[in-house]
Amino acid sequence: MVFRVRKVTNALRAPELRIAASVAQQGIAARLWSVTLGCAALHGRVPDLDPRLLRWDPDGSAPDDLWLTEVRPLPGDPDTVAEIVVNGHLAPLTAALHTRYRVATGLLWGNAGSALAGAARQLDQWARANGRTDAAARGRALTTELFTHPLLAGTGTLTETAFRRRSCCLYYRVPGGGVCGDCCFTRAPRSSPRAPSG
Repeated sequence: MVFRVRKVTNALRAPELRIAASVAQQGIAARLWSVTLGCAALHGRVPDLDPRLLRWDPDGSAPDDLWLTEVRPLPGDPDTVAEIVVNGHLAPLTAALHTRYRVATGLLWGNAGSALAGAARQLDQWARANGRTDAAARGRALTTELFTHPLLAGTGTLTETAFRRRSCCLYYRVPGGGVCGDCCFTRAPRSSPRAPSG
């Protein structure tokens, strides 16, 4: 993850490593949610993303940066998806980024909620456009249930496929950056300059 954070820092010209850590984490969360949510909604099964099976190229770009050494299908129910994504990946990643880069855990879980809502919105749009109203309905139901997880429940408000988060990912602090569509801020707050973090 250190390599990916440095890569994102350079790409965004981020003035602080914690900003890049936040953006990198949200990108990974989006990939994990997209894989599990899409598979569950379309097929009723999800691939086992056990860290011993999942490979990640920190220098790659989506979707080619993730791959599995073996495909093991699991049930596509909310508990299984939460176990795979939240417990298997996001909880340990949140702890590591909080410790190393001093990124607030509430912010990181907000990123996870935002990524889940974004994946759900994309799935819903695709499913409706392709006549898969069944998959759209399953995706919405699964997303609603996932947002009852204790680590995701307080991250924001989900209304249909719209989401308003209760935290900010810090993207507004990137040169030329602004607030995201689901940000808790309606416009970028003023901030005092900070020294780049190590």
